[in-house]
Amino acid sequence: MNTGGANAGSMGSASAHAVAGTFAVTEAVELAVVERGGFVESRHSGSAVVLTGEGEVLRTLGNATAPVFPRSAMKPFQAIAVMTSGVTLRGEDAAIASASHTGTQKHVALAQGLLARAGIPASALACPTDWPGDRASRDALVRLGAGAESIYMNCSGKHAAMLLACAANDWPLEGYLDPQHPLQKRILDVLERFTGERPSATAIDGCGAPVHAISLTGLARGIARVAMSRSNSPFAIYREAGFLAEAVRENGWVVAGPGQSDTILIERLGLFAKCGAEGVMVASASDGTTVALKMLDGNLRAAHTVALSLLADAGAVPRADIEAIAGELDLAVLGGGHPVGQIRASYI
Repeated sequence: MNTGGANAGSMGSASAHAVAGTFAVTEAVELAVVERGGFVESRHSGSAVVLTGEGEVLRTLGNATAPVFPRSAMKPFQAIAVMTSGVTLRGEDAAIASASHTGTQKHVALAQGLLARAGIPASALACPTDWPGDRASRDALVRLGAGAESIYMNCSGKHAAMLLACAANDWPLEGYLDPQHPLQKRILDVLERFTGERPSATAIDGCGAPVHAISLTGLARGIARVAMSRSNSPFAIYREAGFLAEAVRENGWVVAGPGQSDTILIERLGLFAKCGAEGVMVASASDGTTVALKMLDGNLRAAHTVALSLLADAGAVPRADIEAIAGELDLAVLGGGHPVGQIRASYI
């Protein structure tokens, strides 16, 4: 009897998660494979959508209407919310506000600079403490006997920008991550305006900020609108989005860091690109063609190459240009320290 009750509870819990979660395994399609010695060792399933700059659906793989948490792919909308709250962010300052940086000295200086504008102490950052993702920067801290701090966390630029917006509007610094805080309400409004959707769920991201579930189609639509915005727009929200788009394309190193895939796509191909945790990736080409995808297993290792392949299929990025940077995207499968296979897109 007790065992039956436990099983019933587990089944009920699984059912509840199925209703509240993202698309199911049966709704996903194979997007990429990992080959070792000509043998397919692993397969990555997921969903993806490709839109024109005007929002027309060009291609759908899997279920692109089910909700997903964009994770860090939501950062452009968070940055725009700050930029339309009386805070002027241009160039590197705008880029760091939407970055998932690796904690180099230059990244940290930018985040500290945002805080310094309003005399906000680093202790006000509510993101978790962390070590720099950049190995050289992390090693330097170890040699100094220093430890993990919130300013090194990859989302610290976003959090510094959020605090700056609070200071500019006399909103409380404490509790700035509460979904009911005025700043978070503004972020939600910006997200809805750009994506054209109301979130189906809200949770807390890894950095402590609210994250809202929208469809891949809505996410692609929103990113396309950001990427196509112009800094001379007569409408303030799109003008600020235009400044952000320019900042990202001109400061790719800020958005991620040296050797990081997002930075490579931005610097080498001129894309507006942003990955998010749990296998989320968005990328927009110069003509506005935009892809949004999610690897269902949450692994990002194939996300960039799949996004690039989809953009190439749409004629938005020359395949030769993609092939020229493939060696920089960490797609080689190693055996004994030597390439013996590859990670590649495999959708049909």
